[in-house]
Amino acid sequence: MPTEQVVGAMYHDIPVTTAPPKPETFFWAYQDLAYRGHEAIVSLHISSRMSETIKAARQAAQQVRTPVYVVDSLTTAMSLGWAVVAAAEAAEAGGDVAAVIGAAQQRCRDTIQLLYVDTLEYLRRGGRIGAARALLGTALSIKPLLTVEEGEVAPLDQFRGAERAVKKLVEFAVKNAGKRPVDIAVEHFAAPEQAEALLHRLRKKIPNAREFVATQTSTIIGIHVGPGALGVSVSPLATDRTPSRI
Repeated sequence: MPTEQVVGAMYHDIPVTTAPPKPETFFWAYQDLAYRGHEAIVSLHISSRMSETIKAARQAAQQVRTPVYVVDSLTTAMSLGWAVVAAAEAAEAGGDVAAVIGAAQQRCRDTIQLLYVDTLEYLRRGGRIGAARALLGTALSIKPLLTVEEGEVAPLDQFRGAERAVKKLVEFAVKNAGKRPVDIAVEHFAAPEQAEALLHRLRKKIPNAREFVATQTSTIIGIHVGPGALGVSVSPLATDRTPSRI
């Protein structure tokens, strides 16, 4: 379903649900890679504590003769995206399977995922709320900031009003970037203007970033975070192994 239709349904309280891919989807993807001559496959996936996608991947991997290494990222969105980039860079540099997986896992561990949502209701409905459940029941004017810890959505802070929350989101991102070389991603769901403004603020405050990426998150993620959600991924490059945490 197109994003516009999904957003419209959500605004009108029409139930929208998601489902993980079937094992057959991964099987044929793996088979295609094997047919093209790849000797091994590294398959990176959204946290198993947020989705059952990895189960389907593991089932498919068992049916393919080419070795398939299914990796649980314990994260999501562009935190996973930066891990894929790191894995690809390691592979292009001639790294073996262990080096590729290691690069991806290191990037997952180092990357900070920050999330602003207008409401926790969509996370609650989808069962992805994790430890942030503790924030349910707060006043409508209270806007939560969230992060991802040990593969689950977790509370970070909460503020009265969206502007204060987004301001703090920027501060958290800048603090965690520090003076290290980092990659920065800004994601949104049905909030392009807010995302562009957020990206502009981060560009001014994080001059040491190697790359800035701005994108609308997938519909699958959007269904769970809701319209108006904003996300920031701060991903230190592999030259730094001691990132500061929030």
